Amino acid sequence: MSGIGSIMEAGVPSARSRALAVLRVRSRALAVALLPAALAVVLVAARATGRLAGGPWGTVTLVVCAVAALVLLLGGVFAAVVLRASPAVTPTVPLSEAAAPDLYRLVRDLADRMDVPPPSAIALTPDCDSWLEDRTHAAHRRGGIAGGPQSVSGAAPVLVIGSPFLWWMRVAELRAVLAPVVAGTGPSAHPDIADARGFVRGLDAAVDVGSRRGLGWIGAPARLLLRLCRTDAAEMERGVAAAASDRAQGVDYGLRIVAQEQVGLAYAGWDRLLTRVALPAWRMGRWPAHLDAGVVSALTELSRRDRLAEGFTSRLGERPACDLLEQPGVIDEATSLLAARLFHGGPAESGPDWSPVEWTAYPEEVVDRKWRTEAARLHTALDALAGPAGLPAGPSGATGTGGPTASAGSVSPAGAGSGAPAASAASAAAAAGASGSPVPSGPSGTAGSATIEAADAARPALDGFAGPTLERVLGCLTGAAGEGALGEALAGRLSADLAREERAAGTTGGAGKARGADAVPLFPLQPPRSGRDLLADHVTAMVCCAAVDSAGAAPGMDWLDGPVLLVGGDRRSDLAPRVLCLVEDGDPEPLRDWLSALGVRTEKPVRLV
Repeated sequence: MSGIGSIMEAGVPSARSRALAVLRVRSRALAVALLPAALAVVLVAARATGRLAGGPWGTVTLVVCAVAALVLLLGGVFAAVVLRASPAVTPTVPLSEAAAPDLYRLVRDLADRMDVPPPSAIALTPDCDSWLEDRTHAAHRRGGIAGGPQSVSGAAPVLVIGSPFLWWMRVAELRAVLAPVVAGTGPSAHPDIADARGFVRGLDAAVDVGSRRGLGWIGAPARLLLRLCRTDAAEMERGVAAAASDRAQGVDYGLRIVAQEQVGLAYAGWDRLLTRVALPAWRMGRWPAHLDAGVVSALTELSRRDRLAEGFTSRLGERPACDLLEQPGVIDEATSLLAARLFHGGPAESGPDWSPVEWTAYPEEVVDRKWRTEAARLHTALDALAGPAGLPAGPSGATGTGGPTASAGSVSPAGAGSGAPAASAASAAAAAGASGSPVPSGPSGTAGSATIEAADAARPALDGFAGPTLERVLGCLTGAAGEGALGEALAGRLSADLAREERAAGTTGGAGKARGADAVPLFPLQPPRSGRDLLADHVTAMVCCAAVDSAGAAPGMDWLDGPVLLVGGDRRSDLAPRVLCLVEDGDPEPLRDWLSALGVRTEKPVRLV
């Protein structure tokens, strides 16, 4: 315990004084709860000795005793909730010592050098941060949330490490970053600070219990006590952090500056990897199985593009911190699944509609499938809006071609020049693609499709186009139709269809059953997209499908931007502004010039599933 004392002498008198201030709030709350009982005792004693005989004192004493009993009852229930309510525990991947003996050895060596207690355990989080977390609360043991040495009363806190750090940082850099975090175990063991932290966590848990169960008489006083001790609690944590940082000054101080630069770079690359690469896969019912390995590629690419990050990739020849793990691939897969749960709300386990995908299969199984699902949804919306007063006539001015209606769910053979059938199957195909379910196959599926095709073959295309073609999309969005009511109606239809599919996926079937109706991301990555953004995304998907089917293009993946279109092996990044000209201004000429240069046949039906 000498390390604790020295830390307190080095700069935490303020932290301890703030902890005592928090505890004084608790003492005052207890005094207020006991005040009616104390007054009742005085009145009863005075009545017993004859000092308050006669008059209204008998009634007053009875009322005060009743109030005191009620206050004691409510105070006892409130105290029990504060003591027994389970504080929030960050979802993490536990890392046993057998799974990472070298990492445990490194952390214990840090603790020995700084003369502080070592953390009781190590866990990983799919985020670019590291901290200490107390898991000794009795409610955690009762609920089975925590187990092992970290749950023993009085045990040191758990060290939580951001998993991207292990794959991107070198061993020496990780050691430098963890030094001030590990040093925080010293102040955490101080009785006053530990008691104050436990009181604040209990109040926070009581507020949650009160809000979830509608118990305002528990939540209101808990919030009041939190407000009264908020400033002192925040200053206590600042003092603890300052003491830990001061304690870690002698451990790899020079390297820590470089390591902190890597923290910022890791955060930037990790954010791009999640929002641009992982999120499209999660929406398709797939989760990348090795996000942490992917962050190395993403950050290497970021270093190549950003001149401020030049030279960082030269570190890659040194030993990576993930070498401290016995089975990095297994740990990477577990943290990748946890990331999907935290940032997207996916199920806790894999299933038919929620399966892992390797990076090598990402272009074919995610990018191509995403484009064709969105193209199918776009044509479904066009079908729904088609009518005498709906979509405009085709380029030739015809009101109907007499051919089969446009299909959002058909599969047109390469080189087919006529429209694809099965318009009424569009919604089913789009929903199947969005939920990750395959289109029905086999004898029953074939018979059903044949029946649908026969029933729909005689229906004319009311908008003047036959088949799921890019020309149909260009014609419908050209001129006033693209920038007026039709564009707004189409954007609104896509938003409604997508929202309906997401609700259906969360309540029925497949991933919905595994996910459950309360499965929402704890940390959403992006706000809801606008209708115009969705329309632009779907038009882009249709263009990419047409380029793949008729111009020899291919789906690809960029580590920082996610799905991309490859033409001749090179990424084409000049498509987005041309699509915006069509969607926002109704001007198809820039996009038509781009398509013509690539040799894309806009009249050729595309494969949508």
